[in-house]
Amino acid sequence: MSSNPSFFDYPVPREGPAAPYKNETQSIPVFRGIPLAIGATVIHNVGFIQSHFWRNAGFDVIREIPYLHQYAARHDPTVIPIDHAHRDGSAPTAASVERRKGNSGYYTSADYRAMYESGELTPTAVVETLLPLSQADAIRAAADASTQRYKQGKPLGPLDGVPVAVKDEVHLTGYKRTVGTKLDFSGGINATSWCVKQWEDAGAIVIGKSTMHELGLDTNNNNPNYGTPRNPHNQDYYCGGSSGGSGYAVGAGLVPIALGADGGGSIRIPSSFCGIWGLKTSHSRVSGAPTLSLAASVGVYGPMAASIDDLALAYRIMATPAPATQDPVSSQFPHPVPPPADTKRSKTIGIVRDWLDRAEPPVRKVLDAALDHYRQQGYTVIDIAIPYLPEGQRAHTLTIMAEIASGVDERQIRQLTAPNKVMVSLGMYQINAQDLLASQRLRNLLMTHLAHLFQTHPGLLIVSPTTPIPGWHIDGGKADLSHGLSDGKATVRNMEYVWLANFTGCPAINCPAGYASDSGVPIGVMAMGEWGTEEDLIAFARDGESILDRTEEGSTSQGLRIPAAKDALWEDIIALAQKHSE
Repeated sequence: MSSNPSFFDYPVPREGPAAPYKNETQSIPVFRGIPLAIGATVIHNVGFIQSHFWRNAGFDVIREIPYLHQYAARHDPTVIPIDHAHRDGSAPTAASVERRKGNSGYYTSADYRAMYESGELTPTAVVETLLPLSQADAIRAAADASTQRYKQGKPLGPLDGVPVAVKDEVHLTGYKRTVGTKLDFSGGINATSWCVKQWEDAGAIVIGKSTMHELGLDTNNNNPNYGTPRNPHNQDYYCGGSSGGSGYAVGAGLVPIALGADGGGSIRIPSSFCGIWGLKTSHSRVSGAPTLSLAASVGVYGPMAASIDDLALAYRIMATPAPATQDPVSSQFPHPVPPPADTKRSKTIGIVRDWLDRAEPPVRKVLDAALDHYRQQGYTVIDIAIPYLPEGQRAHTLTIMAEIASGVDERQIRQLTAPNKVMVSLGMYQINAQDLLASQRLRNLLMTHLAHLFQTHPGLLIVSPTTPIPGWHIDGGKADLSHGLSDGKATVRNMEYVWLANFTGCPAINCPAGYASDSGVPIGVMAMGEWGTEEDLIAFARDGESILDRTEEGSTSQGLRIPAAKDALWEDIIALAQKHSE
């Protein structure tokens, strides 16, 4: 029962035990190539070897946490804001989107719309440019319909005709739902997920599904099944995962907006490595249920975009609550309505210093510069404490593995790539009820402690790097891309900050804040807010947008810069479409 009248199922605010932060980088061997293939088969089939790897991972520390028995297990982190003023079904106010900022900036949805309205370009020309070899008749039909609406001066709104991509974790009419595997997890459904349907109803053109890490079970987006997109800023690095395909589509300029999904990992990592904004919504707020089915989604959905304006626009459209007949949980959320322009909000940033000290020097340098920028914007930075962060990360991982394993059977494990044969086998055969329940008790402990922090410091945003590493290098080159990779140490490091928002159901936003000097790979800063504070996070991102403003060689550039290195990957879709239409 909620202890806060503004929410349903809000955690009872309760300060957690005093537990000094203590963490160590885990020593986990890296497997690749033939040893990975052989080892995965052995681990999948030999129980005592599974047990050895499980014990070495240290998951047994969760059940040993003192006083954990005082907390009930909480299996669902959904907390629903109550806003009676906006439950009348009225459409949310569309975000105002600015056009591209100079020749080094990304195109936005406003660029597409302006050119459609002027007749310089048509949605049909854009789609033909993006899909020159495709026979995707439904996509072309959507583009032709949008083209006709613009000719008649009756576009559906700011997203009409704008190309978007969606992660293969959602359902999409005419497509299998493979979740990055060679299997079909469509469940007999040939319908479009609610959140994607909202974009389509607004006129957006879904050009297709983007690749993802198989089952979303790692954070580099290495996928031998369908290919691994390389980082647009540096092809020797991964985009990040598991939504790396969507991150690449936006970062490389193919589309201004894409859908990520948080099916256990986090959608913040690719937007960090690809240098774009990404919003993780409150758990269960955005419905992934297909329009014709009650089938549940497996995680949390959120938009990625190359501009904050587009991020806000995409979020407010896709977060329209689903009807109760399709998704009874999403239907309880209020419409995503931006606050009035004159609304005063708290500007308090909380940091856990020992936790932040884990970041590598280039990342910490970017974070410190970002914090200085926010201080200049009137923010107060305070020290906070959150107990059991390393143990919480293990509990989060254990929970993901259990959830994924519960949806896969023995025959399907054999058809997975080698790294996931290991992960799913461990999840299926090594997790016991005591470990799983202890993890859910720890989830409740963390949620009640966060509620205590949010009640003590209204408007608090908890800020950290998005990931402690300045990009993930493809160490094995083409061989790793062909055969897959198991690097548990890098995986754990990469998730060190983002797991908390996922595990506790809080919304979070990734804000590009700098670039690694040696590789040019973007570095992101993440803010996590109280349940239901997506609009506060968007405002936070706006306050930090000028971090990326710079002056070099006598010229000034604002905001994000498109990939511009010698071997960078960026497509000027509008220029190509204009040429195509000549």
